[in-house]
Amino acid sequence: MSLSDLVLSIADNKQMLGLRYAEWATRAPSLEADIAAAAMGLDDLGHSRVLYGCLEPLGSDPRGPERESDPASLRALPYFDEPWTEWAQFVAANAILDTAFTAMIESCVNGSVEVLQHRLRKMLMEERYHFLHGRSWLRSGINAGPLNRAWREAIEWFGPPDGEVAAMHREGKLSLGPNEMRARLEEQLETKAPKVEVDWSGWDSVRRRSRPGAIDEQTFGMLRGLEERKFAPTSAQAKDA
Repeated sequence: MSLSDLVLSIADNKQMLGLRYAEWATRAPSLEADIAAAAMGLDDLGHSRVLYGCLEPLGSDPRGPERESDPASLRALPYFDEPWTEWAQFVAANAILDTAFTAMIESCVNGSVEVLQHRLRKMLMEERYHFLHGRSWLRSGINAGPLNRAWREAIEWFGPPDGEVAAMHREGKLSLGPNEMRARLEEQLETKAPKVEVDWSGWDSVRRRSRPGAIDEQTFGMLRGLEERKFAPTSAQAKDA
């Protein structure tokens, strides 16, 4: 796995997090939470575009043509495979997964790769509000099921203690390794992660997850539609053609 592969994983997960946040923009328990869901969704969709834009400067773009037809080619966590059906899933993603992604971004910003240092730094300031929102709701109490699942998937996403992320940390490309990022997550949330036993032999190092599966077809179709609109000509361009 290259640094480009890791950045693509961050980008895909931030994109899916943004979409799942947006789905709750009119379903949250309060108007304030509705507004927060919409704002955080827009933030993360914007962050994903910045991250995708870093792939070419890093020297290689791991995205292949299979991403146009195969939902399983996206490198998002199982937590995002299906729309969330309860507020506890939103809170767990906001508090645990969003903060885990920020820890990885921080590790990139404080590493030795210049393009990541410069392009990702602003994200850390914007993510501060996400963290405060998630921690506040987490302290109000949620079901253990979504919380434990989010912790497991965050720990799996960081990767094995002796894996590629750990190697990039030793090389200086990342300022933190998997163990340090887990410790940082626990420190920020002021809580210990539940005991998680990961069978790394069955872990997919490209998608950074143990469970098979993919995002639902409706969400995948929406993503493809967004891609088509991005490259579609503007009305002015169409008129000149």
